[in-house]
Amino acid sequence: MIQKFEFEKLDLDGAYQITTFKSTDVRGAFIKDYSQPLFEANEIHHDLKEVFYTVSKKGVIRALHFQRVHEQAKLVRCVSGKIYDVIVDLRPESKTFMQWRGFYLTGENCRELLVPELFAHGYLVLEDSIVSYKCAENFYGEYDDGIMWNDPDIDVKWPLDEVGGMDNVIFADKDKNLQSFAEYKRKYL
Repeated sequence: MIQKFEFEKLDLDGAYQITTFKSTDVRGAFIKDYSQPLFEANEIHHDLKEVFYTVSKKGVIRALHFQRVHEQAKLVRCVSGKIYDVIVDLRPESKTFMQWRGFYLTGENCRELLVPELFAHGYLVLEDSIVSYKCAENFYGEYDDGIMWNDPDIDVKWPLDEVGGMDNVIFADKDKNLQSFAEYKRKYL
């Protein structure tokens, strides 16, 4: 079976949900999740600078992160497992400013998100997972920033019931102490 690339432009300008190329046979599968010529043919310019992976346990929330200098566009795909991936538009001039969208990304569905610059990104891990990031800018720890996962102004509807509720959620210390959206606005806008 061959599944071809599909590019779905989202209602948050510059963001895409992409179904990857996947070919399966008796041996298993061959998956291609990035092709510069094919992306450019679909008017997506993603200058790949750095690739990294996260390995997370079920129940982890990786909060709404962004890089405040040298902003990063990211191509995010769940290589194995299942996550609920969230993107938030932080562009003050955008008609979708402060709006969020959530997507189920799994190793099986082979979907990925193109997250534009000036978006926050985070996810809830619904099964032990490995997530790939293909970034258009290098990571700079000194510019890493974020907004609390449960900010009342953004009001993401996380599917916490899928991990057995709040008692089963796991946070890194850095995600426990992120700023509110109101604080973000005072600092940066």
